[in-house]
Amino acid sequence: MKKWIVIIVLAVVALFGGMTLSSSYNSLVKAEEDINSVWANVESAYQRRADLIPNLVNTVKGQANFEKETLTNVIEARAKATQTKIDPTNATEEQMAQFQQAQQGLNSALSRLLVSVEKYPELKAHEGFLNLQAQIEGTENRINVERNNFNAAVKEYNKQVRQLPTKLAALLFGFSPKPQFKAKVGSEKAPVVNFN
Repeated sequence: MKKWIVIIVLAVVALFGGMTLSSSYNSLVKAEEDINSVWANVESAYQRRADLIPNLVNTVKGQANFEKETLTNVIEARAKATQTKIDPTNATEEQMAQFQQAQQGLNSALSRLLVSVEKYPELKAHEGFLNLQAQIEGTENRINVERNNFNAAVKEYNKQVRQLPTKLAALLFGFSPKPQFKAKVGSEKAPVVNFN
């Protein structure tokens, strides 16, 4: 009789353990798929910006004596940014840093373009340019929202990877923490504005 009780207890423990493991695995898969979905939104927002840039460059090119070097830098930065791809299921800190660096290069080139436009009053007043500038500003806001959504999804996933009992399933099935977007080094300091 004791032998059957031990067998029944072991069977119940095994059944409960199997159900817990299955549930943990499924929640990790769902969390990882959420990351993939949100990452696709991040890429989509960056792609929208990349798609707008040729229109902006062509509008600015219409200004006969506009600085060609500035336009070339924007075009090259766009090409580099669109070539940098990440698979969110296997993303590493280094890959995320490379992606952010490529996007930051494009941000800098666009900023220089928009600053140099200040010298051209007729371009600043051009309706097509103003429309594109507004679309790019809106897209930058979308990018920020999608990056924040990505970080939230990664945070939820990483919590599951680190918490028991899901941590056991993560170790058993090879789920590891994912990197998040991080602020650029030095961005915590306010920019110095000097009108002299």
